[in-house]
Amino acid sequence: MNYTLTYALPIAVGVFLLLFFLQLPDLRRCRLPQPATAPLSENERRDWRTHLPILLITLIYAVTAFYRLGDATAPQTFVPMAGQSAIWTLPEGVYPTRIMLYSGVGHGEYTVFFSEDGQTWDTAGSFSQGHVEVLKWNTLDPAGSFRPRYVALTGSSGEPWLGEAVLLDGDGAPIPASCSIPALADEADTMPLRQTFLNSSYFDEIYHARTAWEHLHGLWPYEISHPPLGKEILSLGILLFGMTPFGWRFMGTLFGVLMLPLMYVLLRKLFGGRAVPCLGTVVFAADFMHYAQTRIATIDTYSVFFILLMYLFLFLWLREGKLRDLALCGLSFGLGAAAKWTSLYAGAGLGVLWLGHWIEQAQAAAGQKGRRRDPGRFWLPFLRNSAFCVVFFILIPGLIYYLSYLPYGQAEGAPLFSSRYTRIVLDNQAYMFNYHSSVNATHPYSSRWYQWLLDIRPILYYLDYGPGNTKTSLIAFLNPVLCWGGLLSLFVLLWAALFRRDRTAGFLLVGYLAQLLPWVFISRLTFAYHYFPSSVFLVLSLGYVFALLRDNQKNWRPWTLAFAGLSVAVFALFFSTLNGLPVDLTRSSHWLRWLPTWPL
Repeated sequence: MNYTLTYALPIAVGVFLLLFFLQLPDLRRCRLPQPATAPLSENERRDWRTHLPILLITLIYAVTAFYRLGDATAPQTFVPMAGQSAIWTLPEGVYPTRIMLYSGVGHGEYTVFFSEDGQTWDTAGSFSQGHVEVLKWNTLDPAGSFRPRYVALTGSSGEPWLGEAVLLDGDGAPIPASCSIPALADEADTMPLRQTFLNSSYFDEIYHARTAWEHLHGLWPYEISHPPLGKEILSLGILLFGMTPFGWRFMGTLFGVLMLPLMYVLLRKLFGGRAVPCLGTVVFAADFMHYAQTRIATIDTYSVFFILLMYLFLFLWLREGKLRDLALCGLSFGLGAAAKWTSLYAGAGLGVLWLGHWIEQAQAAAGQKGRRRDPGRFWLPFLRNSAFCVVFFILIPGLIYYLSYLPYGQAEGAPLFSSRYTRIVLDNQAYMFNYHSSVNATHPYSSRWYQWLLDIRPILYYLDYGPGNTKTSLIAFLNPVLCWGGLLSLFVLLWAALFRRDRTAGFLLVGYLAQLLPWVFISRLTFAYHYFPSSVFLVLSLGYVFALLRDNQKNWRPWTLAFAGLSVAVFALFFSTLNGLPVDLTRSSHWLRWLPTWPL
């Protein structure tokens, strides 16, 4: 096979990135980016044209994000089948050759029996509903040659819930049979032609989507290896749109859309103007990881959203000193920690920045000449602020975290603030720590932190081979333009922070390293999506580079526009693998497999 194009495309991207960074001014003497010094005026806030660019970017992204998100119809009534039997009476002369089962939550075994007279039954097959089979359309093929009049499905072990069972004839058409449990035969019209990610769960949705449903129904959750808040937010989409793929993916996608204006605001606060924030937001919107990860019903999206909020509010406090912003930073930290522990890494970064701020204040107080030494000028504000942080970064986040376990308490009948409820919370912390510290599983698409830096090993979420030499896949990794360009921008930030003592550069580096460094010391199974929180700081660091060009080069617009345009073009090239569109196998390997380690 001719791999000329395969290699030419990444080489072309690499050459562009090198040329782009060669446009940077002399970092020893150039003007460094400065944060916005003034808020929008009242007229600017009211002028719709001020907000039009980010509104258009967000709208266009939202359309692509919700496109083919998942089916909005699926069985909604689930029956606990442990020890129960459902019996279908078939019309004359029609016999089942296949049975489609839509599995709910729970694990267990089903056994299928056929009978000609309703008295004598023969075993025709069985189906095991494990954790992988939940919230999916599964196929049960009866064994042997039978011409039954009656079909029985019995939950023979475990505690499986079943949403629907559809009997199919030899032509694959549903058989209009009456059932002794009507709830298992009332939604046959939701049955698809075949199982795909559009109508069934995939990857870790088998854990998180089912747990969200269990929270809504007062059941003890299956997935308890992460804090509850992410699944609780996820369950809001189920309340709005039902227990459907669209419903359980809705909130993550919505939060992914909302990240764009949030990123825009942070970029605007960091660098001012409108062009740089818009271009940085476009690069973020075109990122593969942001797109793929927010469209799957897992909890990482919520953690990353709250991490962005944390750093926005901390930056505002560092610039303006308003306690309101510091309080909102602490609240965001509490919400993020209750969604996923990766937010604790961000909290460590916040602590480093907070401590650095007060060290600067202490040095400034000690260095003031011509003033009588007054220890109170530093220590009293520091102690007051420390007490404030104890409330908003420990006590209130602790309360948020504690309250997030309400569904656990309800499932066990434990009243809030009771010793039993508290024990549930504490026991889960011990379980989570032991679980994550002792994971020794393997996975074909796992990767280590140093592979994330260069996009070496994406994670394959879904793969299905279709007719006509096509395949459908869902893959999560960074847009190479962002990944490789963002890595280069980190060296620019490092220079500016070390040799120019630039606070903005240091702020962004701390944020990035706080999310990455913990994974350096973690030996458990890891995946490319663990780089998602770090990737938002790659966007911000590129914003820093864009601002450097803007403030020092007259011809900065063509280069930054080209950077954003290239990001969008590469996103469009890989869109089929991010959205699950069928793609020709030859085209996939010829155009998209830039590295041998990419599963494309």
